[in-house]
Amino acid sequence: MSGTLYLVATPIGNLGDISRRMEETLASVDFIAAEDTRVTVKLLNHLGLKKTMVTYHRHNCQDMGGVVADRLLAGESCALVTDAGTPAVSDPGEELVARCAALDIPVVSVPGPCALVTALAASGQPTGRFAFEGFLPMNRKNRRARLESLRGEERTLIFYEAPHKLSATLKDLSDTLGADRPVSLCRELTKLHEEIWRTTLGQAAARYGEETPKGEFVLVVRGAEPREEQEATLEDGLALVERLREEGLSLRDAVKQAAKELGLSRNELYDRAVGR
Repeated sequence: MSGTLYLVATPIGNLGDISRRMEETLASVDFIAAEDTRVTVKLLNHLGLKKTMVTYHRHNCQDMGGVVADRLLAGESCALVTDAGTPAVSDPGEELVARCAALDIPVVSVPGPCALVTALAASGQPTGRFAFEGFLPMNRKNRRARLESLRGEERTLIFYEAPHKLSATLKDLSDTLGADRPVSLCRELTKLHEEIWRTTLGQAAARYGEETPKGEFVLVVRGAEPREEQEATLEDGLALVERLREEGLSLRDAVKQAAKELGLSRNELYDRAVGR
């Protein structure tokens, strides 16, 4: 019988966020797959635990994923952890979970700290519908292309960003989504110098164009304003009628379908279509 992969969320800054279940899970597993063992050993020392660890990160996830899966299939249990937060979310742990799912290896998520949810909750931006974009591409052309695809997105947008790339990202966000778009910059969440600055993309780009901040950022950007639906005109209806007739519908059936789809008067549309 195979072992279980536990996805164990770890503190994103404040060790007070360690849960009892997190501690019990780390104590019970046979080994830990860690993004950086040097970081994880500090957490284990804090908990008074000693565990066998292997490294699992984006540079070795293909090879090490197979090693971890083999050990799980042999009956061992494993805790997957990142340096901070929830593993497998914007993280190579996603690939290990998919591998385990394909092999019918049980996967159990141990919930806990997560930077994107922590930031969203305190951002002051709408929280009912949101889209998590993680880290934007490093290449400026690719980054701009990604942002262009999000220009009309009405859901709140959430991005992760490192301090040395913040200035370029804010400039591209401002240029693409608009300088007046509201944004909440969440820095050093749960740590001593936690800061949440609610402003606009233009003001944020201006400030950080001249300074390099410290700490990791979560950017919570308000979505685009809903587009007003324009009422269809008879010309729109006539164009649709022509397309439907090209597909083989009779004039009467084409008018009937077009009027229904566009909310137009069937009689008026028919009279105009006949008179053309």
